[in-house]
Amino acid sequence: EYTLAASAPAFRPAALPVTVQASRETRQDVELAGGAVLRGTVRAAGGRIVEDARVTLLDAAGNVVDSVTTGTDGNFRFVDLAAGEYTVIAAGYPPVATVLQVAAGGRTERDLQLGHPD
Repeated sequence: EYTLAASAPAFRPAALPVTVQASRETRQDVELAGGAVLRGTVRAAGGRIVEDARVTLLDAAGNVVDSVTTGTDGNFRFVDLAAGEYTVIAAGYPPVATVLQVAAGGRTERDLQLGHPD
């Protein structure tokens, strides 16, 4: 009994048990599912793009999945996500958090607005 693991860029890794018999060829197909992508833009009050904002992604249990910093365009991007509920937090004054659902293999977009509401 062995564990066969497979991975490829832009796909979720997979592992499954395989039984191999002596002196025989064993064939096992592995299906990889595409990972979901979550992206968005961080803006300040008035719509100004926020560069170097810290954006953190939490899973449904509150564990940190990843953390990125926005680029000069204010954009952030998380890739290779499993389907499920996530919380996105952007650090600012005050920080902002939003809960959203990500579909398997899909693309989800969510913009975040920092600052006090007008």
